[in-house]
Amino acid sequence: MPEARLTADFWVSAYLRRLGLNDIPAYVTAKGDPTAGAVLVKVALLDGTARASHRIWDPMADTRRWEMLAEGPEPEVDAAIARQRRYDPDLWVIEIEDRQGRTLLDEAGLG
Repeated sequence: MPEARLTADFWVSAYLRRLGLNDIPAYVTAKGDPTAGAVLVKVALLDGTARASHRIWDPMADTRRWEMLAEGPEPEVDAAIARQRRYDPDLWVIEIEDRQGRTLLDEAGLG
């Protein structure tokens, strides 16, 4: 059975709510296509470094999974995100600020 797909804006709203319930500050820094836009999640570790993850299709597992796009000094991660936005203007970007690097992306329902 094909995987049910939520609209991007619905998924982003639910994700922000889940982060908020866990006291993890997060913001939408770029709005993408409300229906089918891809989502990129950046976590700023508040020490000058950051990580950015995006979902990719894993043909071996026949599912989508989160993969690290960039990691390192925050300006370098921001540059990688800017390149992705130039490539895909429908991309949503969510920024999290968390010293522990929590994204909750490994929790059920966010894959």
